[in-house]
Amino acid sequence: MRNVGAFTVWLSAALILAMSARARAEDAPAAPAVTSTPGSTSTPASADPRADGDSAALSQLAHFVEIHGFASQGFIKTTGTNYLVQNSKRGSFEFNEIGFNLTKDLTDRLRVGMQIFARSVGSVGTYTPKFDWFYLDYHFQDWLGFRAGRTKLPFGLYNEVYDIDSARVPVLLPQSIYPLLNRDTLLAQTGLEAYGYVRIGPLGAIDYRLYGGTFYFPTPSAPGATLLQYDVPYIIGGRVMWETPLEGLRMGGSLQAARIDADYTVVGAGGAVIPVSLQFPYLIGVVSVEYIAHDLLLAAEWGRWRADIETNIAPATRTVNERAYALAQYRVLPWLTPAVYYSVFVPNIDHREGTEHHQYDLAATLRFDFNAHWLLKLEGHYLQGTGDVSRDLNDNRPLSSLANDWFMILAKTTVYF
Repeated sequence: MRNVGAFTVWLSAALILAMSARARAEDAPAAPAVTSTPGSTSTPASADPRADGDSAALSQLAHFVEIHGFASQGFIKTTGTNYLVQNSKRGSFEFNEIGFNLTKDLTDRLRVGMQIFARSVGSVGTYTPKFDWFYLDYHFQDWLGFRAGRTKLPFGLYNEVYDIDSARVPVLLPQSIYPLLNRDTLLAQTGLEAYGYVRIGPLGAIDYRLYGGTFYFPTPSAPGATLLQYDVPYIIGGRVMWETPLEGLRMGGSLQAARIDADYTVVGAGGAVIPVSLQFPYLIGVVSVEYIAHDLLLAAEWGRWRADIETNIAPATRTVNERAYALAQYRVLPWLTPAVYYSVFVPNIDHREGTEHHQYDLAATLRFDFNAHWLLKLEGHYLQGTGDVSRDLNDNRPLSSLANDWFMILAKTTVYF
């Protein structure tokens, strides 16, 4: 199945490159960059009047429906510990994704869209296609609009572009704020959203989004436990960003609350089956600041995430962790953009000392844009600590027994249209 999935990714990539080459050969207008954010207002390239046959049909379709797609293949290699994928110490190509999205303006105010996405990051995803997001968007005025469906979560500065490799420089966004393996719970929610853009005269403008609903995540499992059912009764949250009078500077905050319920059984002493009811409410928040001036981008975010575990067989527990990063990038040439960031993750703010109680990540990236449809990224990380490392990927060894200082290199190429 993995081979079939990989073949599908690369076949799609070849088709995208072929379409790109044919467009250039016919001197057709360049395709727009992939955009998968709900509410996007990008406009597809106009039809080439010289096109005929299937090209004319595709151009006519593009005139009515925005169609975008992407396919990525990555490589990851670590020292000292496996990270994100099972065999990263040996080097792994199990780091790829593919997606297609369509959007359509039905009227001046009503818009629909959807994306189908599949990925494989180690044991996560395994190329299972799913609807990443889909929505109906009705825009009353600049200051008020509504979306319904599975809408992308506005959290932090860049959560909405996590699935758009061409829209960012780093291969991995800072894992302290944007954990890759938590994509299923952080990407989108199913429910309603209200949004708007309010100008406040000389003070700039306010961009807000408020949402409520539920979300889906893969069926959880635990050794020795039998899951009976699980549910997400609610997720609510929002983001407010202030676009300041200083051009290019924006700042704001995001807040999200949700609860996960689960009923399962465990086998106790003497083989007795013990029913367990678990409630897992959490509250996560982050404050953000970003400054863009010409080819320079500076960003920083800091957050606290609080998680509670409440069961019928043990006292309630609470954990608060701390997350932060600072990032800088500069477009040196039209085809070359380097970036660097420093990320901090503390799993429990009451315990900061020790290898397993922190993870500091210094990362540097080079992005090469070969043309409007193909890019390559090379990235290196120097990490201290194992606070974000999974024991499951490391033979269940204690995190304190793993190397405190370790390295990671990544390479990723993406084709898109």
